[in-house]
Amino acid sequence: MTARFRAIGTIGLHCQLACIWEVTASKPGNVHPFQDFPDLSYVDFVGSAAAIAQVFARPHEYELGDLVLRAILLTREVTTTNTNLGMVLLLAPLAKAAAGGSLRRDLPGVLAGTSVRDAQDVYRAIRCASPGGLGCVDDQDIQQTPTQTLLQVMSLAADRDLIARQYANGFKEVFKDGVPALQGGLIEIGALEGAIIACYLHLLRLYPDSLIARKCGSELAEQASRRAAYVIDAGWPHSAAGCSAIDEFDAWLRADGHRRNPGTTADLVAASLFVALREGIISLPPQVPWSKRAS
Repeated sequence: MTARFRAIGTIGLHCQLACIWEVTASKPGNVHPFQDFPDLSYVDFVGSAAAIAQVFARPHEYELGDLVLRAILLTREVTTTNTNLGMVLLLAPLAKAAAGGSLRRDLPGVLAGTSVRDAQDVYRAIRCASPGGLGCVDDQDIQQTPTQTLLQVMSLAADRDLIARQYANGFKEVFKDGVPALQGGLIEIGALEGAIIACYLHLLRLYPDSLIARKCGSELAEQASRRAAYVIDAGWPHSAAGCSAIDEFDAWLRADGHRRNPGTTADLVAASLFVALREGIISLPPQVPWSKRAS
C-alpha cells in the first residue's frame, strides 16, 4: 500500500477523533460528558462522530457538497438534533484536501473548485440539520435554490458567520489561531483536554461566536469574548483566580437556556484538532495524557 493510500485511510479516523475529543473536553458553555443540554446530549455527539466517519473515510469519492450532505443524512440516522453541521462544513474541505496528499497545499484548489451543485447540496444539508437562528437574507437565502458556487455563497455570508468565513479566507482562523493555540496548549499544559480548552478560549477571545450572535445579538457575543479573555488573563489553568473565572464563565454561558452556547467556536476547535492530527502535532497514540488529573 502506498503512503498516499495509507494517509487517506486515516482521514475518517482523524475526523472522528477530532469530533469526539472536542465534545469530550469540558469546555465552558458546551455539552461534554458531565453536561448535557435538555435537547442535546454527549451521546448524540459521539454517535454523530461515528456516523460521519463512514463517508469521511472516503472523501475523494465524493464532490464536496455531496460529502457534506451524506454526512448530515447519516447524522440524522443517529440523532434528530443538529449536533455537527458546523463541524461537517469545516471538515469536508479539509478532508478532501488531505486526500489530495497535502492539506494546506491542496485546500485552496478544493475551495476554488466548488460548483453550484455543491452549493445546492450544502443548502439541502443545512435545511436537513435545521440549525438555529439563521434568519433570512436578500441574496442566496438558505430557503432558496442557490445560483452561485459554494465558495461564492459562503463568501456572501463571511461577514456574519465564522464557518462561512473559513471558505472565503482559506481557513485563516483555523491555521493562524486555532492550530497554534492548540499546539501551545499541549506544550504549556501538557494534557490534551487542557490544550483543547485553551484553544477554545483563545479563539473565543479573538472572534465573537457566530451562533451566540445569531441567537442573542452581537453585543452578547462580544461580551462572551471579553469574558473568555478575562479567564485567560486571570491565569487559567495555573491559578485559583483563573479556575474560579472559568467556572463563573461556564455558569454565565449556560444561563438563559443555553442560548449563549459558543457552538461555532467549538466547530473551529474540531477543525483545528483535525489539522493537528493530520500534521502530526498530535500523534497517535497521543504523547500527553488526556488530563493532568488522570496522569
